[in-house]
Amino acid sequence: MKAYAYPRLTGPVTARVTAVRLRGPGESREHLESRGWSVVEQVVALGMAERDDWHTARLSLAVTVPAREIETKKHWSDVAVVAVLTEGVTNARTVARLRPGADGGKEWIGEIELDRDGHVDRASLTVHVVATVGGVMGRIIGSTEQEWLVDVTSDAPLRDRQLDVTTVSFARGKEWLRPFREVPWIVDISGRMPAVRLNSDFEGFAALVQSPGTKMETMVGEMLLAQMCAEVWTAVFHTAIGDLEIEEDGTPLFPPDWRGAVLREMLPDIVPGRSAEAALREVHNRRVGEGSWTDLQPRIQYAAARRADVPKALTTAVRDIERFEQETHA
Repeated sequence: MKAYAYPRLTGPVTARVTAVRLRGPGESREHLESRGWSVVEQVVALGMAERDDWHTARLSLAVTVPAREIETKKHWSDVAVVAVLTEGVTNARTVARLRPGADGGKEWIGEIELDRDGHVDRASLTVHVVATVGGVMGRIIGSTEQEWLVDVTSDAPLRDRQLDVTTVSFARGKEWLRPFREVPWIVDISGRMPAVRLNSDFEGFAALVQSPGTKMETMVGEMLLAQMCAEVWTAVFHTAIGDLEIEEDGTPLFPPDWRGAVLREMLPDIVPGRSAEAALREVHNRRVGEGSWTDLQPRIQYAAARRADVPKALTTAVRDIERFEQETHA
C-alpha cells in the first residue's frame, strides 16, 4: 500500500460512461449504441460503431465522489475532478476537467474526447480528485480504483477480449449446478465478475451459441446471446441491490465497484423521474418489505432487456428470418 504525506479520501471515487458520440467527416455526428460500452466490464468498444470513418469519439462521464467526507473533514480546498485518457503505445494523453452536478458536489459530469489518429489500440481512462492540501496545490486526494478501457477496434466491450462463457456438464459438474441439469444455461455470480455457464448436456445448444453453422443458426444464436446478456444484467442487479451498505439513518449507499455502476445504469428505467439516490432508496425499501417488490420486477426486466438490446436483436432476427424464408421460397 502506498503511503502519502497528506490526508486522502477514504471513500470511493467511481466513474461511469453515460454516452459516446462519434464525429465523422463534415462534422457529422453519431451516437454509439449503449451496448457499445459496459458498466460491468468498464470498457468502451468503439469498433461497434456503425461507421468506420469517425475521427473523434466524445465520451460523456458521470463521476461520484465522497462529498460528505470532503465537507466534514475540512482537509481539502479548491477541490476539482479531472479525467485523464492515456495510451502507452502512442504516448497519447488527454485531460478534461469535470464540473459539479446539481446535487451539491457528489456527482461531477463532463466530457473527454479521444482523437482516433492518436490511438491504435486501447486507452485507459482514469479519474482523479485534486485539491489544495496544507497550502500545496494539485494534490491527488482520490482516484478511481479501476480504470475504464476505451478500445478503438474491438467489437465487444470486454476487458479480457473474450466473453466469459464456458461449457460444462451440469449433471456431472460442480454440485451447485446439478439441480439445473435441465436448463440450457445459468448465470454464475459467485466470482468477481458474472459469467455464463452453458450446459453441455443440452444437446446441440453450446454449438448453436458458440459456433453456429448455417445462416439460420447464426440468427438464433445471436438472439439467444441477447437473452443471456439480459439475464446477466438482471442477475447482477439483484446481487447489487441485495448487498447494500446502510447508514445509521437507514440511507442505502451505492456500492463502490461495478455493482454501483450497474445500479446507476438501470435505476432510471426502474424508477423513472427520480434522482439516483431517491431511486435507490425506493428500490431498497421495496425489497425489504416497504411497498410491493413484485411490482418492480417488470421494470427490472425492462431495464435489463434494454441494456442487452433484446428488442433490437429480436427485431433483426424476425426480419432476417422473413427474408430467409422469402429467399427459400423464391
